[in-house]
Amino acid sequence: MDQSEDQILAEELAALGAVGGGSGRLVRVVAKLMRKNVHEVDLLVPLPFDDAVKRVSGVLGKAGRAVETVSLGSGEDETIRVVASGGAGGLNPVVVTARVLKADGSSSEVWLRAAAKEGLIRQRAGEKTAVRLAAQLSRATRADKAGE
Repeated sequence: MDQSEDQILAEELAALGAVGGGSGRLVRVVAKLMRKNVHEVDLLVPLPFDDAVKRVSGVLGKAGRAVETVSLGSGEDETIRVVASGGAGGLNPVVVTARVLKADGSSSEVWLRAAAKEGLIRQRAGEKTAVRLAAQLSRATRADKAGE
């Protein structure tokens, strides 16, 4: 990944601060000091790798703005990253990363991670976004949580 979650979240929060009339530079500095709320979900998708990548890309594309997609060229591993809205009123940016791995010819694994900065009031935006998107992915792909 070119940018870390912290960098992306700091830039997104700075942009929100600047729109609200604040100093984007100050918000960026403060955002780097804030705690992160992170949640991860593993899914087992009963689809071949290419179909799983298409479905995951579709769900995440509807959930937020694409930041980057990385294919390792092996045809067995692809990472998709978006910035979605979370928290109260959807004003807290959440970086969502999905890594799709080929499990075998007829199934794939999806590792989903959502991270958001937390202020004084704990909104658990990362956790709530990960759970919400995991449910959407499960419906779109008939996936089960890994290990179940």
